[in-house]
Amino acid sequence: MTSSVQKVDAALKAAGITASIRELPVSTRTALDAASALDCHVSQIAKSIIFEGCHSGRPILVIAGGQRRIDEAKVATYIGEPIKKASADFVRTKTGFVIGGVAPVGSAPPIVTIFDRELLKLEYVWIAAGTPNSVCKLSPEEVCKASGAIPADL
Repeated sequence: MTSSVQKVDAALKAAGITASIRELPVSTRTALDAASALDCHVSQIAKSIIFEGCHSGRPILVIAGGQRRIDEAKVATYIGEPIKKASADFVRTKTGFVIGGVAPVGSAPPIVTIFDRELLKLEYVWIAAGTPNSVCKLSPEEVCKASGAIPADL
């Protein structure tokens, strides 16, 4: 288990969540890759996208279904400032994860997290677990609990 996966595992345990992290022999870097590898619908992939606050420079994590386009204007309304897509270096520096492996838990310090309310309709979702080939199956409520996410209509 890599140190990134260990961080995710520890964060889940600290939140009181027992989950099994799977490290797959294929990439789960994109929502489509993950859905294919897991033989599930892309909507069951809870992708983690990092944005940067244009004024504050702070990282903002948005968790949404793999098929969804994120409405940046709505996210900006929730956090109170315009946002932009984060660079790969920004993502790595602020989360400790590489793009394609950004987990909704395990960042230090924790990141402001917005959770697409549509995901709450599902029984479970798959999240990235720290690397571009590791995943974890959780209920949407567990993702919110572990990440401290704010449910929002995106």
